[in-house]
Amino acid sequence: MNKRVAGTLFAVTSAALGSYYYGGYQERKKISQLLPLQEIELLHKHAQKPGFPLFASVSAAVPATTTDVNLTATPSRVGEIMKYGFPSLDSVRSYSDFVLSYDRRNRVPSWVFEHITAESIAKNEAVDRSKCDFKVDESIHPYFQSQNSDYRRSGFDRGHMAAAGNHKRHQKHCEDTFYLTNMAPQVGQGFNRDSWERLESYTRSLTKTYPNVYVCTGPLYLPKIEDDGKKYVKYQVIGNNNVAVPTHFYKVIVGETADNCLEMEAYVMPNQVISDDTPLTVFQVPPESVERAAGLLFFDKVDKKKLKKINGKKV
Repeated sequence: MNKRVAGTLFAVTSAALGSYYYGGYQERKKISQLLPLQEIELLHKHAQKPGFPLFASVSAAVPATTTDVNLTATPSRVGEIMKYGFPSLDSVRSYSDFVLSYDRRNRVPSWVFEHITAESIAKNEAVDRSKCDFKVDESIHPYFQSQNSDYRRSGFDRGHMAAAGNHKRHQKHCEDTFYLTNMAPQVGQGFNRDSWERLESYTRSLTKTYPNVYVCTGPLYLPKIEDDGKKYVKYQVIGNNNVAVPTHFYKVIVGETADNCLEMEAYVMPNQVISDDTPLTVFQVPPESVERAAGLLFFDKVDKKKLKKINGKKV
């Protein structure tokens, strides 16, 4: 090998290694801004393990007190919301009072996690939903954003996954729920404004029973048997950005009692007009069926010994 070729190879290799280590430095820098010192040490300890999840230790963060008003996603608040684990670690976004994973291909959330209490949903004269505007999350690359124009004249509502009514401690908490990353196309009259809203209201009512309620919400794309007897996954897309219209939506709820026992409920509702007299219990399903359909593991850090009920039945 002549000196010129060797020099070129050395330069290319040096540049590649430099990029690799610089990328690692930038990632560690971002982590250090997000996590407390003890969690950074935990990440470094496992840094050589393949597949170690970047945010895995966030769920071990020290919980924030229920009286705190967090205007930014502090590590303690993220840790409190995600106390029982992350369903996945792809495109995770933390807002002031909820956390979500964004599906860049479908331009809707994969899942949204909330921690609600009687205090967080209490009426607050300082919070005015009418002052909130639907807005693009500019942290998402333009290729993968949804826009308000995608929903305009589509026949679908911009359906909240983290419900605005769950976040009343501060105006910013409510405003953050209006990011389009928190939206998915929902049938309006007869679903989003009716049966789905009933499920959201029911979820809030659980704060009268449990001091802490953890909620995971998201879309599903379920197969349907067509005339040829075969199963197909078929869903509409809307707008220039081809925002996916889910066939169904799920909500998985964990209520934490004062003595740290847990009770779980899981619901799947079709994205269609539903009669107002249909009981919510009709839509209860085994939680594992939602996990299989969504490709996610909900509440994977829940101690099964503390789980006392599923869908109202003792386990």
